[in-house]
Amino acid sequence: MTTATSGAFPAIPDRNRLNFSWLLKLRWAQIAGQLATVLGVELIFDLELPLLPLLAIVGLGAASNLLGAAWFRDRGRVAEWHLAVLMALDVALLTGLLYFTGGVANPFSFLYLVQIALAAVVLNERWTWTLVGLSLGAFGLLLWLNAPLVGQALLHDQGSWVALGVASGFIVHFLRRVTAALSERERELAEARDRAVRQERLASLATMAAGAAHELSTPLGTIALVAKELERALIGGGERALIEDAQLIRQQVARCRGILDQMSGGAGEHPIESIESVTVADLVRESLAAVRTAPPVRLDLATGARSTPLHLPPRSMVQALRSVINNAQDASPDDREVVVAATRAGQTVTIEVIDRGVGMDAGTLDRVGEPFFTTKEPGSGMGLGLFLARAVLERAGGQLHIDSQPGQGTCVTLSLPVSGQPAGR
Repeated sequence: MTTATSGAFPAIPDRNRLNFSWLLKLRWAQIAGQLATVLGVELIFDLELPLLPLLAIVGLGAASNLLGAAWFRDRGRVAEWHLAVLMALDVALLTGLLYFTGGVANPFSFLYLVQIALAAVVLNERWTWTLVGLSLGAFGLLLWLNAPLVGQALLHDQGSWVALGVASGFIVHFLRRVTAALSERERELAEARDRAVRQERLASLATMAAGAAHELSTPLGTIALVAKELERALIGGGERALIEDAQLIRQQVARCRGILDQMSGGAGEHPIESIESVTVADLVRESLAAVRTAPPVRLDLATGARSTPLHLPPRSMVQALRSVINNAQDASPDDREVVVAATRAGQTVTIEVIDRGVGMDAGTLDRVGEPFFTTKEPGSGMGLGLFLARAVLERAGGQLHIDSQPGQGTCVTLSLPVSGQPAGR
């Protein structure tokens, strides 16, 4: 079972741009079908077709699609009227083909319904009714200029059967493609809303952490001062155990001050930290600098990943990876090593942290990563490590996945995009 997050704030695809892309693909299939039909009828059946104007119309459709594809690549956004113009051109081209192949007597004349069905899906009501009116006008023009081909009646039944199959195929294919694409867009919107909620929680944590750091700094300073005076007083004739206790108090206070300094830096991300290019090897090495010696950590960095540059905030990412490693050590027995592995596939670097603990059941896995949710013993953790690590990964354009099975341990996967710049720049 797996939980995952998407990359950091990916652009949600524009609906009109998505529809325009699919319409271009559909038109290529339409153009190929028109060309095959014209040549097939000419070669197989005893009908005299005006090949030159028919091929010219098919060529005009192909040229318009090439221009549309070139324009689409250079265009940031697509307006709805762009779709309407392209579909109106298809109605005009269909009218021209029908005019030279028997007019309304041609069984392919009800392909106008395909254009209307597509308009109902991709256009608003005003443009859809405009296209309906254009199709009715074109059909009426064919009625007025009707000129059936000699011998066409003999092929009407077969042609109707083929036309029905073609129309059905186009409608089903396009509608299913558009429906699937729009469903994917809705999924991405839902993930974007989830990311926004997580960022709001992170902002709340940052505010809380900064306030706590400010409020706790004074009493901690007082404790440190009193512990120092107590240590001095005990050195003159106190017991060695008491002196060591006083020293321990000072050490723990210093540790608390260091933690509060990190909290005041922004709950997982330093507010003024710059984005730098660091290698995977350097990132892992820095993350291991302050981890415990037991359970041992074994590195398995693939050759292709070691020197790969990553463009990210190094301090925050080191803390995020170190937090994941610490969690893996907490979950593993002292005699079972934690594995940190790194690989590269294309423009993505994957860092896996694998422990040999008891694993997590489905209910726990669904909640892991939520703020203040932890499976550790009371006092051993606040349940913020994975939450902050996920937030840092998303800000850097990465993903965090957690795979776990009861009794088989846990694998936390951090996926990061390659910066494309030499490390150290």
